[in-house]
Amino acid sequence: MCAGISPSRIDPGRVDGRADLGFARSDGKSRLVHLHQHEPLRVLFPTAAAGDAPLAALVTTSGGLVGGDSLDISVAVGTGAAATVTAQAAEKVYRSDGPDCTIRVELSVDDGGWLEWLPQETILFEGARLRRETIVDVTSSARLMAGEMLVFGRTASGERLTRGLVRDAWEVRRAGRLVWADALHMDGDLATTLADPACFDGAVSCATLIYSGPDAGEWVGFARELIDAADAPPGAQEDWPRVAATCVCGLLLVRWVGRDAQKLRASYGRFWAAFRHRIGGLNRGLPRLWHV
Repeated sequence: MCAGISPSRIDPGRVDGRADLGFARSDGKSRLVHLHQHEPLRVLFPTAAAGDAPLAALVTTSGGLVGGDSLDISVAVGTGAAATVTAQAAEKVYRSDGPDCTIRVELSVDDGGWLEWLPQETILFEGARLRRETIVDVTSSARLMAGEMLVFGRTASGERLTRGLVRDAWEVRRAGRLVWADALHMDGDLATTLADPACFDGAVSCATLIYSGPDAGEWVGFARELIDAADAPPGAQEDWPRVAATCVCGLLLVRWVGRDAQKLRASYGRFWAAFRHRIGGLNRGLPRLWHV
């Protein structure tokens, strides 16, 4: 295993963080076999719950990202290995005076492997400029649960995102073939797009969850059962998240939009915990960091 932290960046006005993780199965257990980290990205390894896969937690030590910053993250899970990767806290993207902030995530899983990519929400401050790309490469027998959440403004402080750039793109390849590509792109006047009934209809947050595996199509019904079981109580429909699930090219896709970021986060977390438990035989719970 190679581990280390590179020296401080040369340009004090910009950060270029990197974290590369590799997991393999050895002696009947999944183990970390490769680690490279470059500030401001650090990787911690909290103790996983009994019966769960090894757990890694990403930390952005700079406290957030500004225009011109970049993060590159890669996670590779080898044949028959398993891992869960989460984040210590929400990622904050601050106002930019022009340059974009970029995040690139590469996830790969080999035959019989299992990977959960479960970061916490990304909070976009007013005037933020974010370009994020998530590239997934899995074999036909690999299984992967991956997701992201976006919050449009510091909603707890009453702030709404009205201007900036949001580009959040996904590409999923199975056995080398592109099976799904998707991108959310908003630039300039975001207030109009977020308010438009044909777009976000006043939502202040959204989330995506994908499940790729040879059995993905078999779990659409269960996903919809979870969604129906979490319907809004009487009188709460206005700010309750809207959720839907479908299957595209053998990929299970679940999406949330909501007018209350905390309620959306709670809905997302409950779904994730129940789904991982049912399809993966894992604990019906999320890493403790999720609740801090």
